[in-house]
Amino acid sequence: MKVLLYAEGLKTIGKSGLGKAIQHQQKALDHVNVSYTLDPKEDYDILHINTYFFKSYFLARKAKKMGKKIVYHAHSTEEDYKDGFILAKQTSKLFKWWLIKCYSYGDIIVTPTEYSKKLLKGYKGLENKKIVAISNGIELDFFKSDKKYRNSFRKRYGYTEKDKVIIGIGLYIRRKGIVDFVELAKRLPEYKFIWFGESPLAAATEDVKEAVHTKLDNLCFAGYVEQPLIREALGGCDLYLFPTLEETEGIPIIEACAMKTNAIIRDIPIFNDMFENEKNIYKAKDVDEFEELIRKFFNNELESLTDEAYKISKTKDIKEVGRMLKDVYEEVLK
Repeated sequence: MKVLLYAEGLKTIGKSGLGKAIQHQQKALDHVNVSYTLDPKEDYDILHINTYFFKSYFLARKAKKMGKKIVYHAHSTEEDYKDGFILAKQTSKLFKWWLIKCYSYGDIIVTPTEYSKKLLKGYKGLENKKIVAISNGIELDFFKSDKKYRNSFRKRYGYTEKDKVIIGIGLYIRRKGIVDFVELAKRLPEYKFIWFGESPLAAATEDVKEAVHTKLDNLCFAGYVEQPLIREALGGCDLYLFPTLEETEGIPIIEACAMKTNAIIRDIPIFNDMFENEKNIYKAKDVDEFEELIRKFFNNELESLTDEAYKISKTKDIKEVGRMLKDVYEEVLK
């Protein structure tokens, strides 16, 4: 059994969550000794396709004509597209039509969560397809809490030991909650806010451009950084905020759980199955609730839930992801 792991435009998507997911797939398959190639010119038994661009579509069509088995990885939905870049709302129905056209080529569709599976099952044309929920996974061996990160993180970004530091992670898109993150920095000048991640502002909505151009003494945009610095930030901050409005999974919060970082997330449907409010995470519905919970956290009015949150991360280890992908490949070959 040999798998072609295909992703179009890796240079473009490499810094996104999708780029990270594709790297995780390779490591996951290494763990379970599944042979794979990234080169479409090589022979293969199964096409595992991760992108929905034009080359991806035509490769899927060609593979189908050749009688190859296809696993189509549904990383995107209309729901997580329409509150992103400029003109996304106006083009979301067209985007959904194209997703259905692409995903329909899958003998089995893989998607990160039961939530995204439910969304896809509601799309006309996919309701009868076999859809399997498999996490994009994290490297649990990599994301380990260590006291040294607090000092190195604060030294790197000029924070003192006494500074109360809040971090956010994501692209420069409204869906990631960056507008609310900046609003919280305005409301809470006594705390330090730093955002990791970036994307072209030319494609961003006006409110996001305004947020990123905001000048505050307590606000920093660190740009894109590699995983070791994300790990350092999660280990060195006091609090991680995930004010996202929509996700198909949301890997950064899983990484935060693995690092035993205190966190507050947006109370949205994707997190209903994964997290229970005030048991293994704290949830806020809007900016006002985020502000209230942040103040309570720094006033020591909230119990730390990091040990309970860590249990969530253990179920998302890429070793388990590899085993589940191998099961899908064996099923599709049958």
